[in-house]
Amino acid sequence: MAVGNIEFPHMHAVAGIKLGTSCAGIKQTERDDLLLIEMAEGSTCAAVFTQNAFCAAPVHIARTHLDKQPRYLLINSGNANAGTGEQGMADAQASCASVAKLNDAKAEQVLPFSTGVIGEPLPMAKLINALPEAKVNLIEDNWHKAAHAIMTTDTFAKGYSKRIEIEGHALTISGVSKGAGMIQPNMATMLGFIATDAKISQSLLQECLSVAVEQSFNRITVDGDTSTNDACVLMASGKSSLPEITVGSEAMQQFQQVIQDACMHLAEAIIRDGEGATKLIKIKVQQAASELEAVAVAKTIAHSPLVKTAFFASDPNWGRILAAVGRSGLASLDVNSISILLDDVCIVENGGRASSYTEVAGQKVMDQQEITVTVMLGRGELEQQVLTCDFSYDYVRINAEYRT
Repeated sequence: MAVGNIEFPHMHAVAGIKLGTSCAGIKQTERDDLLLIEMAEGSTCAAVFTQNAFCAAPVHIARTHLDKQPRYLLINSGNANAGTGEQGMADAQASCASVAKLNDAKAEQVLPFSTGVIGEPLPMAKLINALPEAKVNLIEDNWHKAAHAIMTTDTFAKGYSKRIEIEGHALTISGVSKGAGMIQPNMATMLGFIATDAKISQSLLQECLSVAVEQSFNRITVDGDTSTNDACVLMASGKSSLPEITVGSEAMQQFQQVIQDACMHLAEAIIRDGEGATKLIKIKVQQAASELEAVAVAKTIAHSPLVKTAFFASDPNWGRILAAVGRSGLASLDVNSISILLDDVCIVENGGRASSYTEVAGQKVMDQQEITVTVMLGRGELEQQVLTCDFSYDYVRINAEYRT
């Protein structure tokens, strides 16, 4: 069950970006599991990928194809094509070649992406047989089907779409993501695909995406596991009437913000859909000496099974949060300078339990679906935020049954 009321938004078509889906039957046959995206000639494309050294075959291929002016993305769900050795690499290459042949393109112009079970060979015959239907279904207004085709253990489709005006010109941004478990992207089994009709160079688009991802997808965690397949792609078709976006321009600042907003929205949707999640938890670390130490503290809290299970039980066991801060690896940590709050309820000050704290006040916050933990370190002026969720019985069940 997802945290909060999630509705798939109205998705604006992005001129120059077409999406087509089909059912290959890779792991299930109830819905589409193959997505083909076509970018108009002259589009630019940026991407970030997982930092897991055991990255999947399609990640290897997509990385090498990224600077070859990609025209197509191919995404399958149900099978990660990870841990599949030389055969996996050959299958990823063959999938690119199949898309290229079908569309009179070069294999190097195709970026492959896979998500699902690790260690199983990709059923190539099923994938290739489903490609023609995906091509036939290519249209610009197909984001709803695209969002559903990339789902695995997700309980809802995740989308973002917005039309804005920059310098009197309309600009469209639409995107989808998937992910619910094995989530600590550290990127660059989450995937994100965002498109815009802006005209912007590949290098500037890459810079924009990297900045946005660092503050969004790299600030979420469900279980601390970095997938073998994480990737986020930003496509720009150049079909808007807005002049080309350039470095340092006002248009660039506005564009960066809307891409940041898109990534933040899609990242939060992943946490709301965390496997078995019943609570959304925002962990804010303030007064840090550096952003790195703020992130280190926030992620130590977010990754603690004891903290996460306490949130699931709605148990105001604040000592678990205090202990996580203490073991986060900060040098010369002065515990007497630290304050910790649950929403607006102070639970820790001066190295111990806050004098104003009551169990009743703490319980009231813990009973909520959405909770903010604020840690003030008293070491500096920098801050960072990490989004996470609780650990429930269902998280164990979902992952115990994942391959069955």
